Amino acid sequence: MELDQRILNSLNSMKFLQPTEVQEVTIPLVLGGWDVTVRAKTGTGKTGAFMIPITQKILNKDGLRVLVLAPTRELAKQVSEVASSIAANTRKKVVTVYGGASINTQIDALRRKPSIVVGTPGRILDLISRHELDLSMIEHVVLDEADIMLDMGFVDDIKDILSFTPQNRQTLLFSATMPSGIVQVAKRYMKKDRKNIIIGNEEERTVETITNYYAISERRNKFGMLLAYIKHFKPEKTIIFTNTKEYANRVFSAMKREKLDAVLLHGDITQAQREAALREFKNRTSYLVATNVASRGLDIPKVSDIINFDAPEEANVYIHRVGRTARMGRDGRAFTIFTDAEEYLIPEIEDKANIRISQLGLVAEEPSEPFYRKSTRTDNGPRNFHRGKGNNGSNSHGNPRRRKTGGRSYEGYGKSYNDYM
Repeated sequence: MELDQRILNSLNSMKFLQPTEVQEVTIPLVLGGWDVTVRAKTGTGKTGAFMIPITQKILNKDGLRVLVLAPTRELAKQVSEVASSIAANTRKKVVTVYGGASINTQIDALRRKPSIVVGTPGRILDLISRHELDLSMIEHVVLDEADIMLDMGFVDDIKDILSFTPQNRQTLLFSATMPSGIVQVAKRYMKKDRKNIIIGNEEERTVETITNYYAISERRNKFGMLLAYIKHFKPEKTIIFTNTKEYANRVFSAMKREKLDAVLLHGDITQAQREAALREFKNRTSYLVATNVASRGLDIPKVSDIINFDAPEEANVYIHRVGRTARMGRDGRAFTIFTDAEEYLIPEIEDKANIRISQLGLVAEEPSEPFYRKSTRTDNGPRNFHRGKGNNGSNSHGNPRRRKTGGRSYEGYGKSYNDYM
C-alpha cells in the first residue's frame, strides 16, 4: 500500500500486521482520493480502514484537516485512541470533543492546533457556534457508525456541520447497515462517482463464529438462569444486557451479592463513571452490566460472551448486542433469556439475523438473596426508579422525554433511546 514508514512502525506496535478485508479494499481507494461508503459488520477493522490512509494523506500538511463524527462519547474516544496510536510516530495531534465533559478543556486543546478532531455532532456544533472550531481547511470528513447517528436524530446536525466544510472535501461514510436515510445522505453530500463497498453477504447479519443459545424462564427465575449459564460455561469476559436502567441496577447489585466482579454502564451515571467502568471491564473485571449504550460500536477486545438478561424487543438490537463478541475473527457465545410471553421473538430474530438459536436445558440456580428486592440503589449508580415514569423513559402520560444535544432537541431513539444512552 506504499504507506509511510512512520505509519508502518505504528501499525507494527499496534500488532496490525495484516490488513482486514475492509482495510484491504478501502485503504487504496481513500489514498486515491475517492469518496467511499462502506457497509461492514462491527469488529471488522473499519476505524483502521479510514484512519490509516487519512493519516498518510495529511502527513505533510499543517492545520486542522480531518473531522470524524461519531454518535456517542464512548465511540468518539475509541476512534481517537486508534487515531492517536496510528499517528504516534508523526507530529499529528488528535483532539476529542464531546458533551458531558468540560468544554473549556476541549477549547484549550483545540487552540493547540490539532490535525484531527473526533467528536459528537452536538459538541461540534456548540464549538462552531462559539467560533472555537474552524472547519474551513477540512479535507477529509468521516461519518462513523452513520446508521446510529441516523437513529439518534443527528441527520440535521450532520447537514449543518457539513455546510461549514469545503465542498471539495473527501467524504467517507462507514456503517454496519445502510438504511434509506443513510443512502440519501450519501447521495446528497458525497460525490456522484463515489465507491460503494459491501463487506460480507447482504443476508449475513451476524458473525459466523458466534454460537447462539437461549433458555425459557419465568421472570422471577431469570437471575437464577443467568447464574446457571455462568456456572456451566464459566465465561471469561461477558457483557450482560438489560432493556432498562432500573434492571441494569438490579442485576448489578445482585451480581455483587453473588461476589461476581461486575461494573455498571448506563446513561444515568456520570461520564467519569462510564469511562471508569469501561476501563475496569477492559483491564480487570469479568462482567459488564449495561443497557444498549454498550450495544453499538464499542470495541472491547476479548469479550467471550453476551448475555441478554432481557430479550431485545427487535431483531436489530439482538444483532448489535451480540456483535460485541467474536470480534476480529475470534469465537464467541450469545445467550438470551426469554420468558414464555417472549418466545415468539425467537423465530423473528433467527429470520432477521439469518442464524439458528439452540435451546439450553439449564436449571436456574438459587441466588443467595431474592433478585426482586424493594431497593434498586447500587454501589456506584444513582437511584433509578423514577416515580411516575415508565421503564422506557416516558412520563406518566406515556410521552417520550425529549433529549437535547448541542441546542437541538429531538425525540427518543424508539422506545429505548433513553436507555441507549
